[in-house]
Amino acid sequence: MKDLVYLRMKKKLILNSMQKIVLKDIAYLSSTQEVKKRLESLPIYKITKNDKNIVVIDSFLIIEYINKEFLDVEIQVIGPTHTIIQIEKQKRSSSILFASVVWVILFIGSAMTIMNFHYDVSMQEVQQKLHFLITGEKTEFPLWIQIPYSIGLGVGMLLFFNHWFNKRFNEEPSPLEIEIYNYQQNLDQYLGHYENKVNDSSH
Repeated sequence: MKDLVYLRMKKKLILNSMQKIVLKDIAYLSSTQEVKKRLESLPIYKITKNDKNIVVIDSFLIIEYINKEFLDVEIQVIGPTHTIIQIEKQKRSSSILFASVVWVILFIGSAMTIMNFHYDVSMQEVQQKLHFLITGEKTEFPLWIQIPYSIGLGVGMLLFFNHWFNKRFNEEPSPLEIEIYNYQQNLDQYLGHYENKVNDSSH
């Protein structure tokens, strides 16, 4: 009677060097202790320079390989059907000067965006009219409206993005984090299809 093994592929594995991949690196296994120990150390793939920075290993290839090596094992796959292996080169730490230049550029760009928006909607004229309706007096700079508005604009942006440097106000993800997550999901789906050798008729 064959031993039943449940195999769940990991969605992603990030490496910083070329190395040999064993089964436990790319998949979770559930079986008897003896079978699990045998399978976890099973060599699956060797990363080479030809792989560049992305490798996709499909569960179909894993099952085929295990069936050849172990005739007394039956594999059942649950969850994701492939693992994306990403090879990241070691990045040099950014200099303070470079980070400062990027910060200044982003700050100026954000300030210009906000100012252009306020100019397009005639925000100053709206605040002047609001001041006139409340006080009956005309003034070019209704500071008692403009100062709280400016403070509220900054606080609103902090609450919207749910971050103050590395500190999070609550556990809810910010809109930016959701967009990054959706982008990563679409990218992984694309890589899982076009970098998967099982889907390539030439292999």
